[in-house]
Amino acid sequence: MLTKTPKPAYKRFIGTSLKAIFFAEALGFAVSYGVYYKLNTDRAFRLYMYQNHSWVLEGYYQLGERIGGHKTRDLDKQVWSNEGKI
Repeated sequence: MLTKTPKPAYKRFIGTSLKAIFFAEALGFAVSYGVYYKLNTDRAFRLYMYQNHSWVLEGYYQLGERIGGHKTRDLDKQVWSNEGKI
């Protein structure tokens, strides 16, 4: 009959480390996609980000201008100034 021996400690450490890294990357991707989706669909959220976390909104605007040639930045500022929010 074959006897079972436990895995060496370094193999268990590597396995759990890889699982943790994969989970952290998947969670980071999900959060970043959620923020991008919210920025892409909700002008009120973009205003909140403009007032509190402008560096995130700046990255969103730059990505849209480089990839799609969108002028969302100008449109947002025009709407916000017409509404008296900025």
